[in-house]
Amino acid sequence: MAGRVDLDGNTINPITICMIGAGGFIGSHLCEKLMSETQHTVLAVDVYSDKIKHLLEPASLPWTGRIQFHRINIKNDSRLEGLIKMADLVVNLAAICTPADYNTRPLDTIYSNFIDALPVVKYCSENGKRLIHFSTCEVYGKTIGAFLPQDSPLLQDPAYYVLSEDASPCIFGPIEKQRWSYACAKQLIERLIYAEGAENGLEFTIVRPFNWIGPRMDFIPGIDGPSEGVPRVLACFSNNLLRHEPLKLVDGGHSQRTFIYIKDAVEAVLLMIENPARANGHIFNVGNPNNEVTVRQLAEMMTQVYSKVSGESSLETPTVDVSSKEFYGEGYDDSDKRIPDMTIINRQLGWNPKTPLWDLLESTLTYQHRTYAEAVKQAMSKTTAN
Repeated sequence: MAGRVDLDGNTINPITICMIGAGGFIGSHLCEKLMSETQHTVLAVDVYSDKIKHLLEPASLPWTGRIQFHRINIKNDSRLEGLIKMADLVVNLAAICTPADYNTRPLDTIYSNFIDALPVVKYCSENGKRLIHFSTCEVYGKTIGAFLPQDSPLLQDPAYYVLSEDASPCIFGPIEKQRWSYACAKQLIERLIYAEGAENGLEFTIVRPFNWIGPRMDFIPGIDGPSEGVPRVLACFSNNLLRHEPLKLVDGGHSQRTFIYIKDAVEAVLLMIENPARANGHIFNVGNPNNEVTVRQLAEMMTQVYSKVSGESSLETPTVDVSSKEFYGEGYDDSDKRIPDMTIINRQLGWNPKTPLWDLLESTLTYQHRTYAEAVKQAMSKTTAN
């Protein structure tokens, strides 16, 4: 750790980071990286600490004193501004970001992603604190290519489907398709942050994640989350595989997505943290365009990977088709493709993702299979004891 330098050869001085949402999937991996590879201090803000418990105790850990957990709900806690004032940098990860919630809980989704983020932006702006705000690739909505005829030769032109931070339009479905409540709230907070930068000099970086995947992501219903509820696609498929159920393909699984390993992604975030001169004022796509598959192809690949890590044979009927209305409820809509343009992050930070899709799926499913097996074992021992 000694003698760490930034991309321009300058010595990196330790800073204090107020990380809001530190107890979540991304926050836990980012905290791990900051503790093990840097001398920065983290004020970890969240309502849950389960995913970072291993960083908080025992007291003999080498980074003890550099991470403090503050159990705060940012909706209604006056302590938040004080923590932001103590920090050099604020990283805001807090959000409702589960697709099943977008059209069944649109008010919560809008409040969580816009209204609750407003004070954070305001405190950073008023106190001269730098902000790294986590947005989403969903702000792009649908691609221009989605509106072209299926046989159009233009569909092969990347300009119609590759998503660029400073050029691609943000195209959402009609208001009655409440699935876009999330994307719209996220886009509006991005615009507000950008305006704070332009009018009041806020130093900011906006991150647009493209399907970050890895251990501790999302939840397995009834194991590390509510027994009812629909997590995102990879956790949905994991849940089906763990329970020996067919994987449900929404509307045929034709949507295309790219997936990136969480450890690659937090490398990019650390570069943003430690290179403010290169990152300030920028919006960065963080994804892996090399790992593009349809949702159906993802299901097929996950079935193969799971057989390998678990030693169990695949089901005779590994997938079933369901309608989006049946799966998500009324008001669902979707984007067709999400492929990130990596030009800006590569130019500014010299960053490129490394991990192939098979490897990141193997890492994630190995973790989930082990976690599930342990949970089932514990549940059985409790039943036996009773």
